[in-house]
Amino acid sequence: MSISQHILIIDDEENMRHMLSVMLTRQGYQVDQATDGIEGLSCLVNMAYDYILCDIRMPEMDGKAFLAQALAQHVTAPVIMMSAYGSVETAIECMKLGAYDFISKPFKKDEIVMVLKKAEERERLKNENQHLREVVAGRFSYGGILSRNPKMQEIFTQIGKVADLKTTILVLGESGTGKELVAQAVHNNGCRSEKPFVAVNCGAIPENLLESELFGHVRGAFTDASNDKTGLFEQADNGTLFLDEIGELPLALQVKLLRALQEGEIRRVGASSAKKVDVRVISATSRDLSADIEAGIFREDLYFRLNVFSLQLPPLRERVDDIPLLTDHFLKRYGKGDEQALRIEPDAMRSLMAYRWPGNVRELENVIERASILCENGCITADFLPSTVRLRGETNAGEFDADENLSIKKAENAMERELIRKALAKTGGNRTHAAKILEISHRSLLYKLKEYGIE
Repeated sequence: MSISQHILIIDDEENMRHMLSVMLTRQGYQVDQATDGIEGLSCLVNMAYDYILCDIRMPEMDGKAFLAQALAQHVTAPVIMMSAYGSVETAIECMKLGAYDFISKPFKKDEIVMVLKKAEERERLKNENQHLREVVAGRFSYGGILSRNPKMQEIFTQIGKVADLKTTILVLGESGTGKELVAQAVHNNGCRSEKPFVAVNCGAIPENLLESELFGHVRGAFTDASNDKTGLFEQADNGTLFLDEIGELPLALQVKLLRALQEGEIRRVGASSAKKVDVRVISATSRDLSADIEAGIFREDLYFRLNVFSLQLPPLRERVDDIPLLTDHFLKRYGKGDEQALRIEPDAMRSLMAYRWPGNVRELENVIERASILCENGCITADFLPSTVRLRGETNAGEFDADENLSIKKAENAMERELIRKALAKTGGNRTHAAKILEISHRSLLYKLKEYGIE
């Protein structure tokens, strides 16, 4: 070893401590000793050890109690438990508590050295893996968005070019593609990053309250206006206002939004004068605004004002190369650290790669979160994925053999129905909350409930 590793030996038997100390010192390790768990914990206060050898049966504080206390203090050194009263059950119990390994006394010199070498190799691989993940995250991350896909890399470049400008931006993409993350990245990488970033879902606020929410109101403007209210435009002054689901904005408010953008000023509901604001507006929608213009439900002049610069986010099915990267990110998010890190088996990854992801990145995250709850020992196999994901990932799945079941539209409708059911179950039947989770308007949810016959 080019750099000496530091080991703590905890054992109430002086002869055992001495023997281990001499043996490991000859192997090039630095060694400290403690007579029981209490003294061992005191040693941890002043030194960060690479490895810990700990006997189980000791007075005052035994090895299991020491192990529990050490892990509670977030000690990261691998702990190897030792006992002359070892059994398979004891070893399993120690491993469940968080020990790296278990070795029965008496043991030969080669046995303890081999265990330490295995632990050393594991730590080396873990550190290398963490380093590689950090390199990959830095290379394929922009403002919290992960992607190696060329289309997304081009969007990262475009964000960098427009971040410092006040230009209005329209972010387009299907639900779940990360439109708010893109808006946040624009804000965070520009000159307004230290100023407020204010986000609002235009489809989540009742129409009669939306004007007051955006522009504020003065006391007495309407029945419940008992005090002056600062609107979101004023809250975002000198910063960024993100208008999500802009396609849900009522026509009457579209006119007032257009004036605010053109004049750089807003008028609170009930106020007699306007107020200047310096706000950078980023809007987003999953709707086809061109079709809405043709249908007369979205103003063409507002569309052109919002769409000075547009960013079109690709759906996840067009960036399949990002699925392993995103999956790894979500595995780390929903894992429980090194003691219960999540991993995904090849059969599950094949299913994820083959699935079309109508709910995009948000759906992928939900699938991984669900699997992390259901799986055993942190190992996610295809069995822990929703049946819809598994079936689409298997070329021999019988449900899709018949011609009538090959319709993409039917399959996507089935997934949409399933997502709505899950959202309602998660919110206890609260439709307003469910609509917010699904990122659609309450009106759209009611329509879909009727269409799919969901009670």
